Amino acid sequence: MIPLLKAAIGPGTLDRIADVLRTGMIGHGPVVEEFEAALGARLGNPYVATVNNGTSGLHLALRLAGASGTGDGLDAARDEVLSTPLTFEATNWAVLANGLRLRWVDVDPATLNLDLDDLAKKISPATRAIAIVHWAGYPVDLDRLREILDAAEAAHGYRPVVVEDCAHAWGSTLRGRPVGGDGENICVFSFHATKHLGTGCGGMLTLPDERSYERARRLRFFGIDRRADRVNGNYDVPEWGYNFYLDQISASIGLANLETVDERVEQHRRNAAFYDAELAGVPGLELTAREPDRESSCWLYPVKAEDRPSFMRKMNDAGIMVSMLVRRNDTHGAVRDVVDPALPGLDAVHDRIVHIPVGWWLSEADRAHIADTIKSGW
Repeated sequence: MIPLLKAAIGPGTLDRIADVLRTGMIGHGPVVEEFEAALGARLGNPYVATVNNGTSGLHLALRLAGASGTGDGLDAARDEVLSTPLTFEATNWAVLANGLRLRWVDVDPATLNLDLDDLAKKISPATRAIAIVHWAGYPVDLDRLREILDAAEAAHGYRPVVVEDCAHAWGSTLRGRPVGGDGENICVFSFHATKHLGTGCGGMLTLPDERSYERARRLRFFGIDRRADRVNGNYDVPEWGYNFYLDQISASIGLANLETVDERVEQHRRNAAFYDAELAGVPGLELTAREPDRESSCWLYPVKAEDRPSFMRKMNDAGIMVSMLVRRNDTHGAVRDVVDPALPGLDAVHDRIVHIPVGWWLSEADRAHIADTIKSGW
């Protein structure tokens, strides 16, 4: 079976792990700080805070989206978060975990990202944060989003904080700028084992300024500043925090994978370009949008297939793993109380979306087999 997802192990990983084990320092330490410095250098943003997984990062990001001082964050009774229903549940469950109100924004059927036109219509005085997802690694138009936020700020006197879910987007660029490197929004990356840049389990936030960065560093470790004199008890906890820090072994895996991540991203892109050419015009199949001003990381390759159950059976019978990966979040029982108008964009595509293998592990024969199987019909 050709896998849909696979974990990469970078060169020298075992040696790096052994070095950490020999030190006896397994929790937070200098290897984590080395990893953070390397990540910041890659993205052009020094305000990088690693965490134990991407979901923790999303939870922390929404806490940070509140008052930038020492307040508890957003007000659950008053504030709402606009978000996409087409995402892995972690994006939206972080909103619920913070006790905040969700409001759905429709999906752009062409890109599968949040529909910016619908977002512009739905921003209200109650909107305090917006969660966006760069689905499959294809960047949301952040410049257009900035214009929408400018208009909202002028109209309502408040600029909603944007939390970018960059779980799929390591290596993605918009108009030459790396996603996560702009320094405007709170960006959250996942380093799950199957991501382009994996640490086994881990993640990071990139922050817009030093104040939010320092706050994130404290909140990921119970609200304690690790640089304080804890030996003699000479420290204060100005606000409670979490146990979200990244460990040294995970950071050592990440440093090893960082050496080869660019090659993996490029292989995904080459495989995606092959599909773009081979699958264009296949009856019953629609590809997602491509714009020349942005480069997707192509962590996933979504297609829109008529009669999806038959398509999936055909692919599985041919030894090709495919998956819907996610269910539209707005239909879950956990959010039954979220009442919103219809979502016609999502309705138009949800039952057709399926993801096919695009990863670095594919041989030329594998991807030809995948394309030929699709072109033969289902």
